Amino acid sequence: MLIGGAIGLHLSRKVEMTQMPELVAVLHSFVGLAAVLVGYNSYIEVQQHAMPEGALLNIHLTEVFLGVFIGAVTFTGSIVAFGKLRGSFSSKPLSLPHKHKLNAAALVVSFILLWIFVSNGGSTTALIIMTIIALAFGWHLVASIGGADMPVVVSMLNSYSGWAAAAAGFMLANDLLIVTGAWSVHPVPFCPTSCARP
Repeated sequence: MLIGGAIGLHLSRKVEMTQMPELVAVLHSFVGLAAVLVGYNSYIEVQQHAMPEGALLNIHLTEVFLGVFIGAVTFTGSIVAFGKLRGSFSSKPLSLPHKHKLNAAALVVSFILLWIFVSNGGSTTALIIMTIIALAFGWHLVASIGGADMPVVVSMLNSYSGWAAAAAGFMLANDLLIVTGAWSVHPVPFCPTSCARP
């Protein structure tokens, strides 16, 4: 923890104020990735040890599924936001045919996988498929927004990272993590004056 904190402090002190949205986007991606890893670890741990039964098992599996889903969306969405802010990705919005139908289909399939995952007492295949869908969904969700609106997207991702952290807190039964995540759920627009549109 000390090593990670030292690296974060060093990097944050080198970042200019105009680059702050990029730094925040990267930090959000770390939160999302952490939620995914915590979710998989929590699922594997339950499978290898004594499993709760009945409603407790269903609640735990739902927490795992939603935590991984939100974390995966936050991870890839934050990476795309960082790339657009930095200029590594095109600032033009991605316009795939029937993009809204694609997003709706991804959500419907994810809900079906959630039902399969919970009703079967856990399914590694369903969890992996959902993770892939969520990663693609997060990428497409942010890629479809123009670069000029990325500071607002970073604010939205801040809310997503809060949900991801809260979900991880539920999986770990960590009250502090739940409260911290819930505190970050309300999106606050973040944009230095230099990145505001004229």
